[in-house]
Amino acid sequence: MENQGKKTALTQEPLEIDEAGQTPTDLDVDDDGRERRTGTLITASAHIITAVIGSGVLSLAWAIAQLGWIIGPCVLVAFSLITWFCSSLLADCYRSPHPVYGKRNYTYGDAVKVNLGVVKYKFCSLAQYVNLVGVTIGYTITTAISMGAIKKSNCFHQNGHDADCEASNTTNMIIFAAIQIALSQLPNFHKIWWLSIVAAVMSLVYSTIGLGLAIAKIAEGGQVRTTLTGVAVGVDVSGSEKIWRTFQSLGDIAFAYSYSNVLIEIQDTLKSSPAENKVMKKASFIGVSTTTTFYMLCGILGYAAFGNHAPGNFLTGFGFYEPFWLIDIGNVCIAIHLIGAYQVFCQPIYQFVENLIRKRWPDNAFVTTEHIIKVPVFGEFPLSYFRLTWRTLYVMITALVAMIFPFFNDFLGLIGALSFWPLTVYFPVEMYMAQAKVRKFSVPWTWLNILSFVCLVVSVLAACGSIQGLIHDLGGYRPFKVS
Repeated sequence: MENQGKKTALTQEPLEIDEAGQTPTDLDVDDDGRERRTGTLITASAHIITAVIGSGVLSLAWAIAQLGWIIGPCVLVAFSLITWFCSSLLADCYRSPHPVYGKRNYTYGDAVKVNLGVVKYKFCSLAQYVNLVGVTIGYTITTAISMGAIKKSNCFHQNGHDADCEASNTTNMIIFAAIQIALSQLPNFHKIWWLSIVAAVMSLVYSTIGLGLAIAKIAEGGQVRTTLTGVAVGVDVSGSEKIWRTFQSLGDIAFAYSYSNVLIEIQDTLKSSPAENKVMKKASFIGVSTTTTFYMLCGILGYAAFGNHAPGNFLTGFGFYEPFWLIDIGNVCIAIHLIGAYQVFCQPIYQFVENLIRKRWPDNAFVTTEHIIKVPVFGEFPLSYFRLTWRTLYVMITALVAMIFPFFNDFLGLIGALSFWPLTVYFPVEMYMAQAKVRKFSVPWTWLNILSFVCLVVSVLAACGSIQGLIHDLGGYRPFKVS
């Protein structure tokens, strides 16, 4: 029998087939013709932990200080339960119309389009990509602050705690951007699984260091004032400031649980057996429960250590000065973690833009051609001039915005507020009800809509608090000033 040409969705090129009618790549593709997915519960959990335990953990002591001993921990638990519940609903929407046998949705936006229609898809895409851009800017800010804290820590150790120790955030952002330009040439999620595992380990290390330092400070038995309701009006803050800070702390906590916007993309890396939705639900439980444990410890012990004067970032705000080498290790781990987390959050942006451009100019050699180059140790690497150009431009723009607005807590709170309701709650709830055909005004329908409305109110209040904080900070800040 003569060989015949056969095309696949993966290569779109004729492949030779043998007498049994199989191609050499038949065993290397999934049911949709794409490269066989190899993700597991471990890699998915690592992606989630990398995405969730980020810079948000560093602001939790400050957030608890605004809310106090009663409301603070309750809000943390509430956000974790809502995130886990809605993530479980979202995991069932990876395939449609059936959660196990349906057609794959490769992105969050694809799932919304299939289940809710084009209009809501456009709204979702806007919310998702604005949030992803915001997260990458926030991670640029946080990494630069941590890199600067290493220099400050050594300066304080050598010259005393009252020394005038400054570090250039602008320079650190440039260094961070250069690293991201190099890592951004990795084509997709499938190629960065190792980076997520390294980043997840780093997040656990610096969280543990923060906990250890907080415990040590508590053991010193210094004069620290904590209250059931947080910062006191008339003592620590004014009445209006108390309200705005309370709202902003909700945004900070919401940001700390932000990963739903990349959940579908993470799920798309999983092997098809066992069913992706079952593995993803387990991974979400592992990821959220692990991070909540650290969040509770960091927030509660951080508040116990610093009281109502807890710094916005408890590893870079210099509530700790010694041992300086341990603080340095913690900040190095933060930087390594956020280098990986940046890639987890920007990959969906890269894929969206590149797919859009390829559809618009399918015959343009600059857009579609990839050159295989050999890299020592790593082997063959696909290099695209288009990918190199546009991804480099994206990293440079996000770094520039970070230089202009380097405000840690306010920026994190605003990102969390803008993304929590639409991406973590509203769309997962709406997609689940559409796919499961939940009857209007039934008990499940009623409770799911109540949950969505309450979360909308929380997001609006958090956004107001964060915007007020940004306006206040901008009033006394000059862009690009060394801080």
